[in-house]
Amino acid sequence: QVQLVESGGGLVQAGGSLRLSCAASGRTFSRYKMGWFRQAPGKEREAVSCIRQDGSRIYPADSVKGRFAISRDDAKNTVYLQMNSLQPEDTAVYYCAAEPGRDINLQLLCTGTASIDHWGQGTQVTVSS
Repeated sequence: QVQLVESGGGLVQAGGSLRLSCAASGRTFSRYKMGWFRQAPGKEREAVSCIRQDGSRIYPADSVKGRFAISRDDAKNTVYLQMNSLQPEDTAVYYCAAEPGRDINLQLLCTGTASIDHWGQGTQVTVSS
């Protein structure tokens, strides 16, 4: 069973930056597919970015392309989300997710076609005008 702990959220002004971190348990983290999702009040959960074991990335949401970047450090069992040029519409709880076992297409996993069973508790990101 994978445990995930997010950190790095907070309050920033529009145009500012944050880097979120997600620390994962497990001896085989290097084999995990990882992702960042967010959910704002009154809105559906949406995928922000996902990353494969080999470092390939997906950014499903047009709204974050060019502003957010996902990365991983397998030596630290950690995945990061660098967020730049933050806007009020980025305000949400950001969740880290992991797929440790299945060999599944990243696109299907990241867009919700395939279910994800491992989630962190979330970290709040609030962007003021």
